Amino acid sequence: MPPIDQITTFISDQPVGTIIICVFALILLVLAFFVFRAAYRAGTRFFHRFVAPRPVEDILTIVAASIATGVSAQGMWRFSGDVLGFDGPLRFLLFAFIEVAVITSAVRARRNMRENYSAGIDGVAVWALTCLTAVLSSMDARSLAEAIFRLAAPLVAAWLWERGMAIERHRITGRSRINWRITPERALVRIGLAEVSDRTASEVDAHRRLTRVALAAKRARALREAGASNRKMRAALLKLDRAMDRAVEHSGLAVDSARQEALLSQIGALYNTAALIDLTPPVPWSHEAQEPIARPAVSAAPVILLADDDDEELQLLDAPSPVVDTAQRAAQMRAAREYWDNQIERKFVPRATDIAHETGIAVATAREYRALWKLEPRAHALLEAAYNEHGIIDTGTFPAIETEHVLTVNGSSPNR
Repeated sequence: MPPIDQITTFISDQPVGTIIICVFALILLVLAFFVFRAAYRAGTRFFHRFVAPRPVEDILTIVAASIATGVSAQGMWRFSGDVLGFDGPLRFLLFAFIEVAVITSAVRARRNMRENYSAGIDGVAVWALTCLTAVLSSMDARSLAEAIFRLAAPLVAAWLWERGMAIERHRITGRSRINWRITPERALVRIGLAEVSDRTASEVDAHRRLTRVALAAKRARALREAGASNRKMRAALLKLDRAMDRAVEHSGLAVDSARQEALLSQIGALYNTAALIDLTPPVPWSHEAQEPIARPAVSAAPVILLADDDDEELQLLDAPSPVVDTAQRAAQMRAAREYWDNQIERKFVPRATDIAHETGIAVATAREYRALWKLEPRAHALLEAAYNEHGIIDTGTFPAIETEHVLTVNGSSPNR
């Protein structure tokens, strides 16, 4: 008899029973509707509270770690049955105790990290228990491939947990836990295959060529001052000439004012390294260094400087230095340096006004040059002699001093 005929016969034979069955079915449907609606609302609240605020990588981390933990638990299920002999409810209750301990330690470590910015001993326990469950589950493997798989699954879960902790730690504190001294980036920089800054290859090459020119110029100057032989001087000048040719060819030194300034800065620093030994920097922990240094106010009135023994006065306005191009500035600097060296050879320390008058540079620029050059050994020795013999401190403005050795400092010579 077809099922529909059986149902029809049952309804006609058992009308009361049919009514009772229909009422219970209706009640079950209503209960199922309310259960489904409550489950849907709970799932929606859970999603908006815990899932939606999290980034996608955190959700994927939790899913992957859950799968890996499930694989480890399945291995412990087999281990508890085959090795330990558990069966029935005892096996169901005890097989995953290590996985539960791992999850508990992970939750405690995350809470400790949020409060103390460190996972603490619970973070170590996560890795220790993970390695334990990986080893135990792999001991019941039937093949080498299965043993490797059961070893890898818990370690993958622990690694995903560690990375999630590191990302959250960085999000909370704004910094990483440690900075490794040996990294791929540092190794590449060390062997010269990578650049520390964000300079382009052309900028790095230009800087290196300008540095070669400055070092070659310093070497040639040192040999000349030391009285080297002609052969050494020719070799040094040849090296300097080659470095300059390459810099002009590959770095655009002849037309690039910024690189010309950079070359002059390097040469100025290299030529005056001896001045570093005479510097007296302030002591940072002394009370005197903490007091503000009173600086003289700059007046807009003309500045009067003593010229020489004839009581001539030179009035100079405190106007800004005239703007000149790089090539003209370099030529003026060379002329000022040649004039300074010639006067030092004559045992005469010129003033800033003398340098400005002879070379045509601004007095403010001449003061800067003189402040650096007077610290060199030969000029410093002349100033020391003037101070020891006459007790006069160099101010750059006092009149000429004549001695028995025809020594004049900060003024014009007697024959001038």
